[in-house]
Amino acid sequence: MNFERIREKLNILADAAKYDVSCSSSGSKRSNTGKGLGDSSGMGICHSYTEDGRCISLLKILLTNHCIFDCAYCVSRKSNDIKRAGFKIQEVVDLTINFYRRNYIEGLFLSSGIFSSPDYTMERLIAVAKKLRLEENFNGYIHLKSIPGCSDELMREAGLYADRLSINIEIPTVSGLKLLAPEKDHKDFIKPMEKVKNEILQFKADRKVSRKTPVYAPAGQSTQMIVGATGESDKDIMYSAVHYYSTYNMKRVYYSGYVPVLQDERLPALGTEVPMLRENRLYQTDWLLRFYGFDVREILNKEYPNLDVDIDPKLSWALRNMHLFPVDVNTADKRMLARIPGLGMKSMYKILNARKYRKLNWEHLKTIGVALNRARYFMICDSKTWEKRDLEPHRIKSLILQSSQSKYQKMYNDQLRLF
Repeated sequence: MNFERIREKLNILADAAKYDVSCSSSGSKRSNTGKGLGDSSGMGICHSYTEDGRCISLLKILLTNHCIFDCAYCVSRKSNDIKRAGFKIQEVVDLTINFYRRNYIEGLFLSSGIFSSPDYTMERLIAVAKKLRLEENFNGYIHLKSIPGCSDELMREAGLYADRLSINIEIPTVSGLKLLAPEKDHKDFIKPMEKVKNEILQFKADRKVSRKTPVYAPAGQSTQMIVGATGESDKDIMYSAVHYYSTYNMKRVYYSGYVPVLQDERLPALGTEVPMLRENRLYQTDWLLRFYGFDVREILNKEYPNLDVDIDPKLSWALRNMHLFPVDVNTADKRMLARIPGLGMKSMYKILNARKYRKLNWEHLKTIGVALNRARYFMICDSKTWEKRDLEPHRIKSLILQSSQSKYQKMYNDQLRLF
């Protein structure tokens, strides 16, 4: 084996994979019950996470950065003058096993440029996972990227060896995809999603009849959207995300800020990449929809097509709906408690439990962990202080922003004192 060449390939193909952010491992419980290698539920050292929140490490690479397509936003586009490389199937298997044995990783995230054809590329991705499972008896986490346009038969096979499958929708709207990737068809992205959803449902039904039925993609499927390469509003992006969650039972939708990789008149000018703050606001909105009971139309609509950059989406919604506040934390239901800015889900459940025994005041709420610098404007409790309610929304926003800036300035000054 030419170790220098393998190292060179690894540098190239690991770097090319960094633009794919959809590598969370949440949801898989594949355990090692025999004498095999790995266990996807084990403790790890990197930034992907198991269902219960523990961190695990993944080798994240492309099989190849050769590609037959010329998508304007992609660093691996065929017209881009970059160094190309490609792994052999056995090379990826060997890297995974050797890295695992050295305790560098606990799983594999494998994507690829599309070379020759979608089916040929998908076959090779599956071959890696199949070798790891059957020949190496590897029980660690495997995430495979689905290739747009590949056959249903291959998608079915992929789910038998991978913990999670994902296909990147790439651009949030059909019109945006036509502009930046005219060689691709939106239907080619949807078909694998539909197949994986149906197979997961079918295998779950079959397992109720026979426990010998194999598990199919136990961590489900995910997708990723590039934000800022075209002119979609935050409303367009989040409405698309809700569609994928509800229609294809997505475990996660990821939002990746556009990073300029080369000059193209169809793309935003170099140096105008999407700020991380916008990406962060989209994730916050996603969280509110999945865990806090919000409807996307409450947060984004024709009147408010984009998220507020200055404040988080929950606070922004609350300031637009002051007629619903203040909320009495000692009597409010779970739904309204979850909508108070500065009150997380853990704090909400602590309040529900604590108020069974006594009425709560500001000191109790502070002990629970409520962010009173913002929550106090939207709640009342068993106390006579901080009860002034004649502040306008813009004034509340100003006070909260001032409080946040003072907090960060204090943290910054404290850090300076350490040096």
